[in-house]
Amino acid sequence: MSSPRKDHTLQLIRRLGIARPGDLEARGIPRGRLYRLFHAGLLERRARGIYVAREHPITAEHTLAHVARRVPGGVFCLLTALRFHGLTTQGPAEVWIALPEKARRPRVDYPRLRIARFSGAALSEGIESHRLERVEVRVYSAAKTVADCFKYRNKIGLDVAVEALRDFSRRRRGGATELARFARICRVARVMQPYLDSIA
Repeated sequence: MSSPRKDHTLQLIRRLGIARPGDLEARGIPRGRLYRLFHAGLLERRARGIYVAREHPITAEHTLAHVARRVPGGVFCLLTALRFHGLTTQGPAEVWIALPEKARRPRVDYPRLRIARFSGAALSEGIESHRLERVEVRVYSAAKTVADCFKYRNKIGLDVAVEALRDFSRRRRGGATELARFARICRVARVMQPYLDSIA
């Protein structure tokens, strides 16, 4: 039978969704208790320093929360942001994350990351903040993501960018002004215009 302290720690980890040793120490729970739960088979280590309750499901939201914990300076972008906003039918095998041009590549063993280098307003504008599993997750807005897809069309495919534009235009009828703003920021206004005309 587990001790009340262990039960309390396990309940807290279940509530947090994702736990790191430092998170628990900040709540007065020593690392040793975390490791005992892990060795007892009640926790899983999803990556270095990242623990979850054994029965915790691996969902898309969990994956984003996990990466956000490991790479707090990153912003989810391109295919991952499209998926987040429901603007693609594709399920990317990798997690796409934007980082400043000179930022060090994160050492994350799971999941596989695709790094896109952004700078200036293309890096700082259009960031939304969401809470997933009690973790702050930063992701580019739907309009910014569509513009980014045209900017990185050689990496993700023009067909993906056009599909995203069509879905965005269909779902957000009043989003043309926002889309035009991000097209200018990403310097793809000319590239996008023929496609905008075709779906107008």
